[in-house]
Amino acid sequence: METDRVSRSDLTPVSFLHRSAFIHPDKTAVVHDDRRYSYREFAERVNRFAARLRADGLAKGDRVAILSPNTSAMLEAQFAVPAAGGIIVGINTRLNADEIAYIVEHSGARWLFADAELVPLVADLDPAVVTVVRIDDTGAAGDPYEDFLAGGSPEPVTSWLADEDETIAINYTSGTTGRPKGVMTTYRGAYLNALGQVIEMGLNADSVHLWLVPMFHCNGWCLPWGVTAVAGTHVCLRRVDPGRIWQLLDQEQVTHTGGAPTVQIMLMNDPAARRLERPVTVYLGGSPPSPTLLSQLKERNFRPIHIYGLTETYAPITVCSWHREWDELPADEQARLLARQGQGHVTADLVRIVDEAMADVPRDGTTIGEVVMHGNTVMKGYHDDPDATAEAFRGGWFHSGDLGVWHPDGYIELRDRMKDVIISGGENISTIEVEQTVAQHPAVLECAVVAIPDERWGERPKAFVTLKSGHEATEAEIIAFCRERIAHFKCPAAVAFGELPKTSTGKIQKFVLRDREWAGRATRVN
Repeated sequence: METDRVSRSDLTPVSFLHRSAFIHPDKTAVVHDDRRYSYREFAERVNRFAARLRADGLAKGDRVAILSPNTSAMLEAQFAVPAAGGIIVGINTRLNADEIAYIVEHSGARWLFADAELVPLVADLDPAVVTVVRIDDTGAAGDPYEDFLAGGSPEPVTSWLADEDETIAINYTSGTTGRPKGVMTTYRGAYLNALGQVIEMGLNADSVHLWLVPMFHCNGWCLPWGVTAVAGTHVCLRRVDPGRIWQLLDQEQVTHTGGAPTVQIMLMNDPAARRLERPVTVYLGGSPPSPTLLSQLKERNFRPIHIYGLTETYAPITVCSWHREWDELPADEQARLLARQGQGHVTADLVRIVDEAMADVPRDGTTIGEVVMHGNTVMKGYHDDPDATAEAFRGGWFHSGDLGVWHPDGYIELRDRMKDVIISGGENISTIEVEQTVAQHPAVLECAVVAIPDERWGERPKAFVTLKSGHEATEAEIIAFCRERIAHFKCPAAVAFGELPKTSTGKIQKFVLRDREWAGRATRVN
């Protein structure tokens, strides 16, 4: 080692596994169905994965894609691919064959590891371009993935990392307005964001983390690395099954879990829902949770942590840190404060809300501007798209496209995505405010609000509502309920009932609802 490197090691989240396996070799690292791997076994499986990739010809910077639910193989890939010197490309499991093919081609992936349930989606990929390895998820010999691992050495490979600003992953956005963009994240950013989650979520060696956040989404919010950093236990789960989740909460003594508010709504309204004997930390992100949901979580002994971020910020970049003096406030006021997005977490820069001239908006809780970010946990850019990168980074900050207000205490609160704001008769209406009002109705399970064309006002809000099992409500009742709580011009002009379209991460796809309502019109401005 050169003398000028004695005081520096490039930051890499792969080092978290090396350390935990060295210090806690016999501690349970992974639980998946009837399989349990110690940290020693976890590290050996990762080492075999990395060694086999290199033996099969992986060169530094080669892309390795994985299409899998939250299995042990998906977890192992988060470490093995960067350990080998490759770049990991997680693919959304709810995409269709064409969308998957686009990501494989755009990223330039040379390998694709695909869960057996999803293999039909990649059947048409050219084997001369990308090698597909099927994951049967059995953990036994004869499983192509297990046979792949068996061909690699259990000893760690020598790291090829030369600079912590190298790309560790390419994560694709949802692509709601066109083809998805490939977000390039770095070893340094992944390391720091993982530790940020450790600190903000209170993870330690006694933590048992139940995987509900898809690991393909922003590398599981950097939690594969964060939980491993403290030698916590990963509990893998192939699909969101509320009844099974309630079983695992007790069976595995789960201490931490998280996901989109829609997932938590399902849990809170499942027949197995009850107050837990011990507290469980649950982090919520992806869309703003309603005060109603936050109150339900607390009643069942969950400790909610509200976080906010985007694919471009390694997922969470802010947290609504709790203030002890809030404990003395009424429950509804506590929930209102916790529903805010807060401020940058411990390893992130503070975020700003700015006007069109990039000047900070007043911290009055009223003036709306755009949320912008800067710092170590912001992407290095979009893969093979310099124009989109330049647009996103204009003014030296990352532009989120999210609109919000800045409160006097420095916390931010989202009001809408730019494209989601409803302008009715010249007045701005926050869809989030309307959604949270509708969600207070005792019969409502969840709600989404979008703009619909209106000949008089230009646009009006329409609420799409899913009712709780065994409950009933009419359009007139929902509208009347809202008129008692918010200004009349903000209330829904119409209400539709049924299941809401969602992404695999549980986010409601408002663009699908908008497309239906505006179909046949040449413009979305009325």
